[in-house]
Parts: sequence; structure tokens; C-alpha cells
Amino acid sequence: MEEKKFALKMVIDGKEREISYEELALSNNLSQEALVRLLIEKELFKPDELLEMLEKVKTERYRNPESE
Repeated sequence: MEEKKFALKMVIDGKEREISYEELALSNNLSQEALVRLLIEKELFKPDELLEMLEKVKTERYRNPESE
């Protein structure tokens, strides 16, 4: 059986808790979704603007180095 790897350890109320990479990723995703929803509700940007920016970031991050 493979040993489970942990991303970090936290101490809460004097008790140590190990946080897995999966739990950390889920927490990050939930936080990002809540932030995006709040920004859209506050009308700081529109959903289509977010999609356009996601596409732009994806293109910048994953561009083909040979095409430069």
C-alpha cells in the first residue's frame, strides 16, 4: 500500500492536522470559485470577460516555445 503524502501540517487548538494535496487543491478551487462569484456579483467584471482572460492566460502560459 502506497504511503499517503501530505502537503502541510497545521496546528489547530493544539491538535496537529495533516493536509493532503487533494484537500489543499479542493480548498484552493473552492476559494477561487467563491472569489469569482463575488467579483461577478459585485459587477467588477462579466463572465465572458473572465473566459476571455482565461483563454489569454492559457495562451501565454502554454505557448509553443518553437513558435517564438
